This record gives sequence, C-alpha cells and structure tokens, in this order.
Amino acid sequence: MFLKVIACEIAARELYYVAARSSNLVDLELLTQGYHDTPGTGREELQKRIAAVPAGKYDAIVLGYGLCSSILAGLTTAHTPLVVPRAHDCITFFLGSKERYQCCFAERPGTYYYTSGWLEFSKRRGDKGPVWGGASLPAGANQGLGNVYEEWVRKYGEDQAKYLVEEMGRWALAYSHGTLIDFEFARRLKLDERVRQICAEKGWQYDEIQGDLGLLEAMLEGRWEESAFLVVRPGQKVVATFDERVIGAV
Repeated sequence: MFLKVIACEIAARELYYVAARSSNLVDLELLTQGYHDTPGTGREELQKRIAAVPAGKYDAIVLGYGLCSSILAGLTTAHTPLVVPRAHDCITFFLGSKERYQCCFAERPGTYYYTSGWLEFSKRRGDKGPVWGGASLPAGANQGLGNVYEEWVRKYGEDQAKYLVEEMGRWALAYSHGTLIDFEFARRLKLDERVRQICAEKGWQYDEIQGDLGLLEAMLEGRWEESAFLVVRPGQKVVATFDERVIGAV
C-alpha cells in the first residue's frame, strides 16, 4: 500500500524506524509538537492537512495522534479512508497498546513518562515546560499543558487562568516517578542520563520500562484490527466514545 501518515513529531524517531522496515510505502508528514495544548487549533490544522491530500493518490491516510484533549473529535475525510489508532494519548504509541497504557497508569499513576521526542523537541524549541505549584514540568501530551496558559488568559482572563494554574499545580505535585520508555535503537542517545538528572532535580524516583513498537508497526503495516484502530470512511467523522474503544465514527 501507499500510506499518507500525518503525525506528531514527538514520535519522529520511532516512526522513521518503523517506516524504514515497513513493507508498505510511507509518505510521512510530521506536525510540530504541542497542538494538544490548544485542541481547537490542532483539530483545525489536522483537518486542513487531511483535506489537502489528493484524491486517489494514497490507499489510506493514517493519523499518528491519540485522542489528546479531544483533538481528534470531529475530524472527517472526503475521499480516502482515515485510519486512527485507539489511543488516549501518544504514550500509548510507545507502550504498544491502550491495554498496556491503562495497566501502567493504574499500577503507578504518579509517573511521568519520557521518550526521545519528549526530550529532544522540547529542548529544540527552548521549551522548559510550564511551572505548576513550584515544579517546572516538561511539556508533552496529556502530561503537561505547554503554552495553554496564554490561551486561558485570552479566553478566561488572567485571574481565572491563575486559578487554573494553581489547580493544575496540585495535580502535578502528585508525580513521584520519572520513567524512561526505553528502545534499543535510541540507547546511543544516552537519554537515561538526562532523565536521571531531571528526576534528581525534582526529587522523583527514576526507572525504565521497555518500549513496544507493536502498535506503530501494525499501523504502518496495515494490520488495522478493530480493537486497536478506527477506520473512518468518507463522510464519517471521529467522535470520542468515553469507553474502552476510546474513539468511534458516526
């Protein structure tokens, strides 16, 4: 197959690695990290990229995004099937399945997960992450809020935005562990040293968990089992289901 993949740059290394090994041809388009922080803007950008895909050129358009603050809700396709992984956010991509994601978060809810993308793209943009409750947290997916504070100020005013920051501060202080999702091909980057340093600064415990590329491999191989992927037909649109399916089509 010839696949058009529109994805967040947070998974750049993993996607390039999997695409190079795929039996399909993959046209990969990466979008700047952070659209989950402003889901309305992110949804508009994703829809624009989908609409720009020429009719008849690709067998499918594949989105490398999780539900991520409902960024997917409302997306539609005019002519080419749209394939979307059933994932709450992109941490699912690195853990291999939504089931493993749920298991890991249930076993240790106070864990902040790191991958090469979390570290490299935030650093490249000079983004040290928001400050919640006195703790500076790195930006990424549903774990942080990035530049959403400025949007809150515009929408709700400065007083309400500060209140929301304080509430998020109480949530952020619940973190106790920093966990590196480890992939063998990325070990030469010495990401463990960087995450150990972050954890030492924050007073968190450091550990590692083995990454799993199974979901990304299935995504680019075209193994779109209904339990793991949603296939959106022309004229349908994506909706959040608020159950174990994560997303559906209507």
